[in-house]
Amino acid sequence: MDTVVSDFDGAWKEALERFLPEFLAFFFPEIHADVDWRQPIVWLDTELQQVAPEDRTGKQRVDKLVRVKRRDGSPLLVLIHIEIQSQTDIALPERLFCYNSRIYDRERVPVISLAILADESLAWRPSQFGYGLWGFDLFMRFPTVKLLDIPRADLEASPSLFAALTLLHRDAQETRARTGGAKPRPVAAGGSGGTGHDSIYFPN
Repeated sequence: MDTVVSDFDGAWKEALERFLPEFLAFFFPEIHADVDWRQPIVWLDTELQQVAPEDRTGKQRVDKLVRVKRRDGSPLLVLIHIEIQSQTDIALPERLFCYNSRIYDRERVPVISLAILADESLAWRPSQFGYGLWGFDLFMRFPTVKLLDIPRADLEASPSLFAALTLLHRDAQETRARTGGAKPRPVAAGGSGGTGHDSIYFPN
């Protein structure tokens, strides 16, 4: 089980770091369309570790912070969270809120939190955090994508690398209890239309 989760973690992390535009185009197309991809992408791993020193991500989720610019030239930080574990995590909304507020306090630019829910529960759909008391209200809503919601036919028809990763992820979730393990399978970096020279290994 630990090996499978570890493979999930590594595959998603590598794909995200190498193909951020494709990631956003597949899962969050409106955000992709608003980013100026002519400008450099800056990954802020050190900064993310500094605002969340108590978090030891381990092998059940991926957190990445990146600086981009919108088409109007304004700077923007995007906090991307991928929940790899098969179990639900009731602390996720609070954790995303804490990360978001700490990063904003440090950088003083808009911070957009996104979540990919790769778990196996159809019912678990966190999308907000907040509370209110005595006239005070605090509220944060964050966009999410549930991998189980994407029709298999759409995934099979898509040339995107992330469609292939999603299919493999779901296949592994469906079969790992029966097989008791998984062997890594290479996925061409260019998706179904890729050259195959660069591969990302994902569990079977």
